[in-house]
Amino acid sequence: MMSGFSRSYAARPLAGAVLLTVGLTTAACGTGSATDVSASGKPQVIAAFYPLQWLSEQVGGPDAQVSVLTAPGVEPHDLELTIKQVTDLKDAALTVYIKGVQPAVDDAVEPDTSFDAATAVTTLPAGEHAEEEEHEHADVPYDPHLWLDPSRLATVAAKLGERMAAADPAHAQGYRDRATKTAATLNDLDQEFGRGLASCRTKTLVTAHEAFGYLADRYKLKQVGITLDPESEPSPARLSEVAKLAKTEGVTTIFTESLVSPKVAEVLASQVGARTAVLDPLESKPSGDYVSAMRDNLKTLQTALGCTA
Repeated sequence: MMSGFSRSYAARPLAGAVLLTVGLTTAACGTGSATDVSASGKPQVIAAFYPLQWLSEQVGGPDAQVSVLTAPGVEPHDLELTIKQVTDLKDAALTVYIKGVQPAVDDAVEPDTSFDAATAVTTLPAGEHAEEEEHEHADVPYDPHLWLDPSRLATVAAKLGERMAAADPAHAQGYRDRATKTAATLNDLDQEFGRGLASCRTKTLVTAHEAFGYLADRYKLKQVGITLDPESEPSPARLSEVAKLAKTEGVTTIFTESLVSPKVAEVLASQVGARTAVLDPLESKPSGDYVSAMRDNLKTLQTALGCTA
């Protein structure tokens, strides 16, 4: 196996995983197996859920075969792998993932042939009330939702280009060129967010769960999550605390998500005289793509926070 793919990590289950698996052709690796490549002869790329599916398609281009583990509309945290998927992961030359979202994926990857995308960027600590809840991300000390900061995802794109180039040297320049182009697109998007959120009436966003820490950190907003993860029920004390803060700071919108029940957020909104709006954490494929969905998020935020471009 090529040294460019060799990476060792502690075996611990996680909860915010984005996974990408790249198979080597026999020509690229002398020990490559038949399952390392697709029927077309291209390296196989398996994304655990949407953000890195999009990223791998952009970087892989015509040189890689891309598929995704989590079907559209399915909550990624609930993923259970089939026997075939587990076998595919075991046979893969490289697994690129963010530890934490999908414990089943964390358990199936091979530590010595995996790349944790969280190691490519500076991560943020877990949510503000992480110690108060039993939650899905409890086994990692950081917030795994790094794809919601385009600038961080740009850094991951560059690293992914290098990893694909190492996997398939015959097409190395193509991977690097597409990675550079993708990073530029993401950095342009980052600039759009910076301009669009520079001047707002309020900087506080109240979210159904604390998925938007990276977005808030990047654009100098304050995230207040009702819960730390989408499977948790907030305590009455937490609801009271968030309601008080929302009233004090004049919050007009409580953000919900497409894959999570809006009931708790709707109750809170009624208590504080606010409305609800969907802010997409992009854990499942949107109607468009990553960039268009993030731009929709920007418009939603500008309306809710009273921003002027």
